[in-house]
Amino acid sequence: MPPAHPFDFDAIEGDKLHEECGIFGVIGVTDAANFVALGLHALQHRGQEAGGIVSYAPGEGFNSARRFGYVRDNFTKQSLMETLPGALAIGHVRYSTAGSKGAAIRDVQPFFGEFSMGGAAIAHNGNITNAEALRRELIERGSIFQSSSDSECIIHLMARSLQRDIPSRMEDALRRVEGAFSVVAMTRTKLIGVRDALGVRPLVLGKIGDGWCLSSETCALDIIGAEYVREIEPGEMVVITDEGVESTRPFRSRKSRFCIFEHVYFSRPDSIIGGRSVYETRRQIGVELAREAPVEADLVCPVPDSGTPAAIGYAHESGIPYGMGIIRNQYMGRTFIEPTEQIRNMGVRLKLNVNRALIRGKRVILVDDSVVRGTTSRKIKEMILDAGAAEVHFRIASPPTAWPCFYGVDTPQREKLLAATMSEDEMCEHLGVDSLKFISLDGLYRAAGEAEGRNDKAPQYCDACFSGEYPVEPADMIEKGFKLKTAAE
Repeated sequence: MPPAHPFDFDAIEGDKLHEECGIFGVIGVTDAANFVALGLHALQHRGQEAGGIVSYAPGEGFNSARRFGYVRDNFTKQSLMETLPGALAIGHVRYSTAGSKGAAIRDVQPFFGEFSMGGAAIAHNGNITNAEALRRELIERGSIFQSSSDSECIIHLMARSLQRDIPSRMEDALRRVEGAFSVVAMTRTKLIGVRDALGVRPLVLGKIGDGWCLSSETCALDIIGAEYVREIEPGEMVVITDEGVESTRPFRSRKSRFCIFEHVYFSRPDSIIGGRSVYETRRQIGVELAREAPVEADLVCPVPDSGTPAAIGYAHESGIPYGMGIIRNQYMGRTFIEPTEQIRNMGVRLKLNVNRALIRGKRVILVDDSVVRGTTSRKIKEMILDAGAAEVHFRIASPPTAWPCFYGVDTPQREKLLAATMSEDEMCEHLGVDSLKFISLDGLYRAAGEAEGRNDKAPQYCDACFSGEYPVEPADMIEKGFKLKTAAE
């Protein structure tokens, strides 16, 4: 059974979208599972619900460990890590989107399967948008599913493939899959990495000594002392053995549509995406915001921690002083004391506190990365006013989130997204602030390095959560009644 989380974290993080997961793999190093654990620790921001590691050692076979909770609370224990020997391992951290949230240990990746040519394990970042149709077909043909995860479809498709080796079976399986996926997989002798043809979700290649590693982000390479080599390209598969890296292009070439929200929020600020610093992109978002939405004020404050780089950029461009008007409790974990109703109602204050001496009497600009439901934004505004602020102005480092994401992000139903039902002025009134401005989609693209802004005929990124333009139709959701954007919208 998963551990109980008695505290209502939706009250604290209700305005945040959550990435589904992070993946990491290592080959050619002694005690590879220890390196994977470190890599997963660096990717913890991509999934805090659960984690898992699978390793392989000759004579020991495949071994796995899957646990609920943080990496630091599970995969730092010597007694556990000793059960994961070998020079080849992959791992996964999870924040569930598809499947049952907080379900059972069987939903925790990596998934493992025994095939006629040997065992294989896979870890998947993204979301399969035709998973329900695939699952129905596979069950009708005799497959028995062990989890509620869409990722398990890949294992069953591999099992039914007639190809003669596991990388070829994986290619065969992934050709049936729609949506967004970055996959790290392993056999007894191979580490495999694959990105979908649009490259929606990230995956990078690193070198560590005589070995190699694959990771969702470059920050996880840093923690193990690996050298960043390059990104796995959209539609590329790499098969890594003791002899080196072999690259193939099994999928039809398409124009990249990398998720632009990786720049805004998901990735760690110390990661590099497309040769560009995530921190610098977020700082530049603040610069663009200051140009697009100036306002007279006395202080620019970030909503920590994700709003900090944009707030620094806004302050520098506007000439308004920057200050830490809100302090984050760094030791707020997933679990907390069994709360009384009084403690439960404290909500955001358990995580954030206002620096009253700095705020009092000031006209304050609050810079945050996004507004989803608006619940946390209202509470933060109330805290700032209670501390004596004269005015509160929100500046948001992303366009209005008006559409759900179906490519591996935990998004509310569209009617629960504030921007889906309200104009910017209506949202301003709803939040009770003196002004509210979002960066434009063009401004976001410029901050991400696209000098001319967004190419509306051929967008450079996946920005469906802002534009409603889905690069891959979400087949399962359309079947359930989801309506795509109309010409009038």
